[in-house]
Amino acid sequence: MKILFLSFLACLFALNASAQIIPNPIKPSDTIKVVKPAPVQDTLLVVLDTITLEPPMLVFWTEKNAVGLNFNEVAFINWNAGGNNSISALVHGNFERNYTKKLLSWKNRGSFKYGLNAQEDREVRKTDDEFRLNSSFGYRKDSISNWYYSAKFTFNTQIANGYKYPETDKPISKFMAPGYLFVGVGSQYSSHDESLDVYISPLTQKSTFVLDQRLANEGMFGVQRAQYDDLGNLIKEGESVRTEIGFLVTSNFAKEIFTNVKLDNRISLYSDYLNKFGNVDVDWEINADLKVNDFIRANIGTQLRYDDDVKYKEDTNGDGNLETFGPRVQFKQLLGVGVIYEF
Repeated sequence: MKILFLSFLACLFALNASAQIIPNPIKPSDTIKVVKPAPVQDTLLVVLDTITLEPPMLVFWTEKNAVGLNFNEVAFINWNAGGNNSISALVHGNFERNYTKKLLSWKNRGSFKYGLNAQEDREVRKTDDEFRLNSSFGYRKDSISNWYYSAKFTFNTQIANGYKYPETDKPISKFMAPGYLFVGVGSQYSSHDESLDVYISPLTQKSTFVLDQRLANEGMFGVQRAQYDDLGNLIKEGESVRTEIGFLVTSNFAKEIFTNVKLDNRISLYSDYLNKFGNVDVDWEINADLKVNDFIRANIGTQLRYDDDVKYKEDTNGDGNLETFGPRVQFKQLLGVGVIYEF
């Protein structure tokens, strides 16, 4: 009996010691709260709720604007080799508005050039004159194709009267005399970086405008000339518009071939189906733009033209009247340094 009593006391003592080891014992009345870590997704949503997210802005229209002025000047003071003082200026501009959305492409470009030369003891003369508009609309079947079903519009003319110097009484060309309009459909290849595009049109209408009646009566630029009787009396005035249907191929290549040296090559080939098919009208222009800094540029350019309908005029006998000859290759070369502003 004494042994059982002592064993009971030993058990109580052991239980009491174990109770003292456990810190903050949990009472039956206490409520246990288990805190689970928040899921990563819920945390992300909380963060996003505190940030204002704006949808990305889609830009379908792009634009380029550039105007420039080139100068050439020569001055002499007591120069024993001789020479005349002269100054030349050429103002030019280029404007582009392009639209791209999914499989559609619409490119628009307008440009102009106008140059004058003033030389001592001589009238001011025109050196360059051009006004040009281009627009092409294309659709491709998927986003990786470089070929577009395309429609193209091109218009070009000049701004001021042109003369066969030194004769300045009768202009040999005027605004809209001539003026050229091309409208056609075909297929266009455009590289991914848009440095090269080639347009092929099996169906293009070419309209030639000569809106000066004197030049129209002379049959200039291919329009139907006036009809006269044997005594030289006018029977029927010359037509002011000539329309052709033919095949057109154009190509444009523009790329920086060296550091700060950009090459721009443009060529247009056209042949009329009904009038001497295979006789090709050529308009080929090459320009090299050398960039000095953001505002100063040097430009070297050439342009070659041939049109079987454009006749050559020259006063060969000195009587003051220009005689008309057959078509000839036209060639122009320009070299200038000037300033340009892009915006």
